[in-house]
Amino acid sequence: MTGWRIVEDDATGPEITALIALHTAGARSVTPSEHAFALGIEGLRDPAITLWSLWEGEALLGCAALRDLGDGTGEIKSMRIDPGQLRRGVAARLLAHLIAVARERGWRRLNLETGTHALFAPAAALYRRFGFVDCAPYADYAASEHNLYMALVLPPEGPGTAGFAD
Repeated sequence: MTGWRIVEDDATGPEITALIALHTAGARSVTPSEHAFALGIEGLRDPAITLWSLWEGEALLGCAALRDLGDGTGEIKSMRIDPGQLRRGVAARLLAHLIAVARERGWRRLNLETGTHALFAPAAALYRRFGFVDCAPYADYAASEHNLYMALVLPPEGPGTAGFAD
């Protein structure tokens, strides 16, 4: 973890473009298109979305984004780790960063949608370790056997509340 840095990403560099292409191709390869909601690189350029990338030197380790849903809620989008960087703590580091940013923004709830295929099981396990629980579809999503919805309630930080260090 020494030497890792998280930067806000403008979604234009070749490394992030390739990682997002890998992400969308993987998600869409195991989920029917009408139930696959992974954003491509153009979708990540939406002003309601902030994208971060995690780097070690010149190597892109992973990325993750937040979408502001309004009304004090947000959504995790496009969390992806480079396949060569798995099991190094990259996903946990990015998720801790997203939660910290959501708290800084004053959000009360952080949502996410992921797939139900076995390919997505490690991600769901990570989210559960961070306190996310299964929930009903939110925003414009609909229930399906291909989608898992999760949420984390973010109480205001203060005495007696646990915070996440970034």
